[in-house]
Amino acid sequence: MQLQDYFLKFRIPNFIRKQSHRNYPTMQEFSTVAENYQKIKTKLPSNIQLVAVSKTHPVESIQLVYDLGQKVFGENKVQELIEKHPHLPQDIQWHLIGHLQTNKVKYIAPFIDTIQSVDSEKILLEINKQAEKNNRKIAVFLQVKIAEEDTKYGLELHEAKELFLDYLNGKFPNIKISGLMGMATFTDDKDQVKKEFNFLKNLFDQLSLQQKLQTLSMGMSDDYPLAIECGANSVRIGSAIFGSRNYS
Repeated sequence: MQLQDYFLKFRIPNFIRKQSHRNYPTMQEFSTVAENYQKIKTKLPSNIQLVAVSKTHPVESIQLVYDLGQKVFGENKVQELIEKHPHLPQDIQWHLIGHLQTNKVKYIAPFIDTIQSVDSEKILLEINKQAEKNNRKIAVFLQVKIAEEDTKYGLELHEAKELFLDYLNGKFPNIKISGLMGMATFTDDKDQVKKEFNFLKNLFDQLSLQQKLQTLSMGMSDDYPLAIECGANSVRIGSAIFGSRNYS
């Protein structure tokens, strides 16, 4: 499908646009998203997983990127994810990358591919419980606190090691801990960011000696090249594909 045809497929009459709270993409926005995605894919090594972070962006833009070949998407909020999920292809692999509350797990347990933001034993127990109810095993990453910022969520080093040991001992039978995730400090100091990425890579290697982990999720739109240099094999990129977020 040509981009012009794609735009016509999703074009919304002006009177609906004016009455709706949603912000529908324009032809120019479709074109920019397509160009951005293709540039990112060209830059990324073939062995690096791209999680396209679509939070606050409309289903039309997600569908466009999906049709260009992207199958893995990340959302921050459960409410937004469950609103988008029914309107998009069912073979999308959804990753929850934002902080997850225990009372929200049940809403995504039937279809979520991976929960990257596991930051407590409490949330692991709830995911395990809901996975059992849905007769499935849910893949998760342990989110480790590597940034110096107090606003960042994540497990402390000793907590991550203890939870992984509990997992190896069979405490969470309906969960598969397949990786680690971390968010670096938001700073222009590349040495600081590199130190934090290396910290998580070292933990990844240590835990993999006990049982092989598959995925090290580090790096976002601003720092993903450095994350890859430090050993990440999965990056979470949003604004560099979809543009700045719209919170209106």
